[in-house]
Amino acid sequence: MSDISTPLAVREIKSLSRTEGDTFTSVLLIKRLAERPTKTGNSFLAVELGDKTGSFTCNCFSDNLAFEFFKALKEGAIVRIEAKVDYYQNRLSPKLLRAEEITANQIADSALMANLVETAPEDVETLWAEFHGHIAAIAHVDLRATVQAVFDEIGEPFRNAAAAVAMHHAYRHGLLEHTCHMARAARALLPLYPEVDADLALAGILVHDTGKVIEYQGDLVTSRSRKGILQGHVVLGYQLVRKAGLKAKLNPDLLERLEHIVLSHQGELEWGAAIMAATPEAVFVAKIDDLDAKMGMVQKLLRQAGENDEFSDRHLGLNAMLLLTKPQK
Repeated sequence: MSDISTPLAVREIKSLSRTEGDTFTSVLLIKRLAERPTKTGNSFLAVELGDKTGSFTCNCFSDNLAFEFFKALKEGAIVRIEAKVDYYQNRLSPKLLRAEEITANQIADSALMANLVETAPEDVETLWAEFHGHIAAIAHVDLRATVQAVFDEIGEPFRNAAAAVAMHHAYRHGLLEHTCHMARAARALLPLYPEVDADLALAGILVHDTGKVIEYQGDLVTSRSRKGILQGHVVLGYQLVRKAGLKAKLNPDLLERLEHIVLSHQGELEWGAAIMAATPEAVFVAKIDDLDAKMGMVQKLLRQAGENDEFSDRHLGLNAMLLLTKPQK
């Protein structure tokens, strides 16, 4: 049995016995909250609770006292729960025994608060210095000025933003980490592809996701803003880049090619691209973006794996369960 007086992190909860019905307490964020219909016409709440080590979903049906409790709260609220370990379709889905809302002030500057907020595993100051080094590496003066103008406008929000709501690098400073990883990969691969203009490709990588600083909002939990829902980060990023390019007097051909990278970087129309990549640089950037997004998913699943886990849950972005154990050599 676990000691229910000591709040457990999600990773620790997932390590509890599946068969002994352990009870536990935990302090968690409400990450997602959705009301859905049952087959009989009633309602239930799908409540995703989590911290920086992982998350799980509890289903609260309308005849459960927790239904009204959670219905009155919003995503980003902090709750202390007492629950019993249970699994549904091989996924952790604890049975709630008690739940109460607590404020950020109640746990400010504590280990509990530090455990709630997931951040990039790399040091943010080091990443930020590296990022500015990538800008400086753009040899073309007007391209470099265009990129610099974008980050003169959005630098601090970009530094802190998540790269997604849930899919990849979905944590504080995740957008900065994702972009730096892409720039590292690009600079390693560019010598293999002399057909790709290095300055244009690197500039495109640095600005490709800038619209996400407008698309996303929130401190403890990331959600989409009104503009994010109505326009999306591809269009918002295009607007930022066009404004900066005109300010820097970037020539029309280079500006159009840079805008095209932003508009096509999602890779597929069904993934949110405005247009399919149609220049060497746009193809290059879209493929590196997809690579780092997928590897970001892999890295997070490995970081959040329990000691005894062999496979992760099925990941929507990977369309697979990930084998978590290291190769035997």
